[in-house]
Amino acid sequence: MARHRADPVATRDAVRAVEAWLRDDTRPAPSRAHLAAAVRLTAHTLADQAPGASVEVRVPPFVAVQCISGPRHTRGTPPNVVEADPRTWLLLSTGLLGVTDASATGALRLSGSRAGEIRAWLPLVSLAG
Repeated sequence: MARHRADPVATRDAVRAVEAWLRDDTRPAPSRAHLAAAVRLTAHTLADQAPGASVEVRVPPFVAVQCISGPRHTRGTPPNVVEADPRTWLLLSTGLLGVTDASATGALRLSGSRAGEIRAWLPLVSLAG
């Protein structure tokens, strides 16, 4: 599987395009294209910063990436999975929501003994203020 490389400037721009909605969910949702770009670029940034294939991060319907070094998963259901909806993923990616809080509400699903290691790699894009 070919790895996508995330451009830090493009990633920041994509996140900035949805920032108002992340900070206030009563605002209109961003377009599907803007949301998809922000989700994909942040997920690929994670895969770039935490290379490996021991944890699969899923943000349906936009992206799934493998990350974090360790035993590689190649077939069937991965043993270590992180899954979130797009808004939750972007809140985690920007530090506007923590892994513990997201897990406690069920917005973030962690399965497998290594899934929680995602915490060490977040946030990916800092939103000041």
